[in-house]
Amino acid sequence: MISVFILGFLFSFLGYTPPSVLNMTALKIRLQRNKKDFHYFISGVLLIVALQAYISVYFTKYITDNQKLVILLEKGGIVVLLMLSYYFYHQNKKEKNRIEIDNKNKNTFFTGIFLSILNMFAIPFFSGIVAFLMSFKLMNFDTISILFFVIGIVIGTFYILYLYGKYASKIQQKTGNMTQNINLVLCCITGGFALFTFLKFVI
Repeated sequence: MISVFILGFLFSFLGYTPPSVLNMTALKIRLQRNKKDFHYFISGVLLIVALQAYISVYFTKYITDNQKLVILLEKGGIVVLLMLSYYFYHQNKKEKNRIEIDNKNKNTFFTGIFLSILNMFAIPFFSGIVAFLMSFKLMNFDTISILFFVIGIVIGTFYILYLYGKYASKIQQKTGNMTQNINLVLCCITGGFALFTFLKFVI
C-alpha cells in the first residue's frame, strides 16, 4: 500500500511540476496576494484533485470499452481551453500596465475549484497512472489501495503548489518579465494544449 502512495505522490508531483494553469496561478496569487489567499487557492485545487483522482480509478475500468466518451471529453476540452486562452489574453491586456490585482475580495478558494474543474487533463492523466500501476500489479480496486492512491495524489499536488508559492519571489527573479506577464503565459499554455489536443484528431 505504501508503494501506491509513493508512486501516486511522485506522479502527481512530476505531473504538476511543468508550468500549467494551476501552478502559474498559484505563483501569481502568492506574488500579488497574501498567504491566506494562497492557502485558500491550494485548498480549492486539492478538493477537486481528490475527486478527480477518485473518479479516475473507476474511469479506468471503463475507458477501454468507451473510447467514444474519451474522444467526446477531449473535443470538449479543446473548447474549454480556447475559452480559457482568450480569457487570460483579455486579462493580460487589462493588466498590461499594472501588476497588483484589483479584485482583492475575489475568493481564491473558488478560483482553485474552478480552474481544477476546467483541467481536462487531470482525469485522463490519473487514469493513466492507475493503468500503469495495475499493469505491474501494484494496485487494485480495493478501498485501501484507492485511499492510499488518492492521498498520495493530493499530497504530491499540494507539495508542488506549495513549492511554487514558497519560492515565488526567486522564480520571479529567475524568469524576469515572464512572471510580470503571467496572464499571457497562461494564455499561451492553454492555447498550446488546445492546439496539441486538436492536432491529435487531424494527424
